[in-house]
Amino acid sequence: MTLKQLEAFYWAATCANFAIAAERLHLSVSSLSKRISELEVSLGMPLFDRSAHRALLNEAGQALLPRAQALLDNAATVRATFAPSAGLVGRCAFGVGELSALTWLPQFIAQVRREHPQLTLEPYVDVGSVLESRVARGELDFAIIAGRSSHYDILSQPLSQAQFIWVAAPALAASSKPPSLRSAVDLLHAGQPMIVLPPSAGTTRLIDDWLLQHGITAVERINCNNWGAIAGMLIASVGIGILPAGWSQKLIDQSLLEPLIDSELPASLSYSFQWRRGDNRPLLDQLRRLCTQCVDFTVDMSRPLSA
Repeated sequence: MTLKQLEAFYWAATCANFAIAAERLHLSVSSLSKRISELEVSLGMPLFDRSAHRALLNEAGQALLPRAQALLDNAATVRATFAPSAGLVGRCAFGVGELSALTWLPQFIAQVRREHPQLTLEPYVDVGSVLESRVARGELDFAIIAGRSSHYDILSQPLSQAQFIWVAAPALAASSKPPSLRSAVDLLHAGQPMIVLPPSAGTTRLIDDWLLQHGITAVERINCNNWGAIAGMLIASVGIGILPAGWSQKLIDQSLLEPLIDSELPASLSYSFQWRRGDNRPLLDQLRRLCTQCVDFTVDMSRPLSA
């Protein structure tokens, strides 16, 4: 029995299928299967039921899984204890939304590279629902997602919040009657469309609550899955919308957009560090700590990163 065999078994047992497990270990599926077969031979019993379309843990495999995980955790602790200066090694695949990619992500990657130069980071940018599913399937080690996960198999730790404001192009804002109001409510009542992220985005709940609070029941929505494109349409006076408060400040300073008088939404959007239940690897503890230090949705990435 070897740690590599146990590692192959752990990932095969906790990922959605052998293909994902092999990808996480940067092996071919045949190499992964070979390591698992060698482990089964050394134990004298099968660990998976392979009679169905997808291999599933049998009773012996279920009994072995927590023990294998404990052995792998202990091995990682031993490595960290006797070679503390080496830091984390290997690869880490994780997911973030576009707002994270536009704000704190570059600083986070720079910080991880300074502290753990032998760790290769593989960030993926997508909407929260997609990232959550990829974490559950074992394709990602963790993700930074708006809200808390509803999946039992995923744990969530709150990290930070993002505040959003209503904005419009100066010419469009001035069209509010009377012009001194420059109100999102007035502009929406006047028939201006909202330019927003798709319904699956976390900001949808914030906007729906705000509309309900102001008694607005019918409004045209132009959905777009990219903050940069949304900002561009707002600058072009296509409609009004919300933007992250910190990230949009440069556009406001350049007079390309103008905050409306009812600009700040009453609630902010909370983001959390999400990972699979039972995954206690030191890797996650360390990166969760660094995320706590680095996640900041007010960061202006037009400034150079700190040394």
